Parts: sequence; structure tokens; C-alpha cells
Amino acid sequence: MRSFGYAIQGLAYLVRTQRNFRIHLILALAAATIGLIAGLGAVGWAVLILTVALVVIAEGLNTGIELAVSLASPDVRPEAKAAKDIAAAMVLLAAIAAVGVGAALFGPRLIGLFRP
Repeated sequence: MRSFGYAIQGLAYLVRTQRNFRIHLILALAAATIGLIAGLGAVGWAVLILTVALVVIAEGLNTGIELAVSLASPDVRPEAKAAKDIAAAMVLLAAIAAVGVGAALFGPRLIGLFRP
């Protein structure tokens, strides 16, 4: 049970301190709302949930890496910068992939709404 408590504290830290994490959560809520409106099936929901999970996990890992690197290397070092930049790049790639998944899931449905 203690491990769950630590995990909840970690999530609370992310929500409280990380603006980008909150943005990802808002976008996830928007995607879920669109999914409800679009009438996603079970596979669509599974893909959407996994995609959202990928993005928020990447954001959380990015924050953890940045904090650990800052703690381990308080001085400016090229290796520390590279580690932080790479972690941020992985969040960017996850977000780009999420946009692609969103386009594949919602694009045809949204286009269908505007066709006569």
C-alpha cells in the first residue's frame, strides 16, 4: 500500500508543478470527449487510452530525468544538457505520434460530420 501512496504523491507532484503535464491531461480529456462524441469502438478506445498513457508516461519520465540530472549535475555540463534534451525530445515524439493517432481515429469521423 505504501508504494501506491508514493505513486499518488508522484502524480500529485506532476499535476501541481508541471504545466506541460497538466496540458497533456487537458488534451487527454478533450480526446476522450471527442471519442465519446465520435462513438469510438473498443479498439479505438484501447488505442486512445494507450496513446494518452504513452504521452503522460513520457512527460513523467522526462520530469524525473530532469530532476535527477539537476540533482546529480548542478553545474552546467554538456552531458547534463544532452540528457535533458533527449528526454524532452522523447516527449515531443510521443506527442507527435498522439496527433497522428488522433488524426487516424477522429479524422474520418469528423470529416463525415461536415459532408452533406
